Amino acid sequence: MSDIQSCGIICPTDWVPLPLDPADDVKRWAKRTATELCERSSAAGYGLDAGALRKDLRRWAEDSRDRAPLYGFAFYPDGFDSALALLEVEVIRPDDTVPRLSLDWLADTFTTHEFGPPRISHPEVPIGPAVRLRQNFAADGMSRGPGVLLHTVTYGILPDGTDNAVVLLVSWTAPGIDEEIEDSADSIARTVTVGF
Repeated sequence: MSDIQSCGIICPTDWVPLPLDPADDVKRWAKRTATELCERSSAAGYGLDAGALRKDLRRWAEDSRDRAPLYGFAFYPDGFDSALALLEVEVIRPDDTVPRLSLDWLADTFTTHEFGPPRISHPEVPIGPAVRLRQNFAADGMSRGPGVLLHTVTYGILPDGTDNAVVLLVSWTAPGIDEEIEDSADSIARTVTVGF
């Protein structure tokens, strides 16, 4: 079996790629990206606070960098100066502690039972078998304070031709957007590609 050397993903334009490389200038990126998002929202008839948007972009980029995923995206639909969701992708490789990755191991590892059992399914994705977890748990960290419910969709994918796994995690706290975010997560998961 081959190791994954590259991984690709296609996200709609309202999912903004975060600068995760330590060499990236987050301040400069946030300023440029805030300008672009303000222009996009203005064209759609919305006014945004560029300063608040810049600050929010920086917070999400720095928060995602702390976890060092392969990819990170923040969801900024037109008219919003704060991200409504976060998407991160990582590659997991077997090691001495977990010599063989499986869908059951991925489900067990990424499951929490804080607010009841997760909804687990096994959807078809083009690159190989997958497990999908939909669950909620108590939020912590960056802009999610105590007493906030964190909603998540996690895809654990075992791409054909490798013993590595790809994990895609989408999380959000905003109420009333579950269906939209879940649909987006499902669509994005189907775009994941890998190279060996």
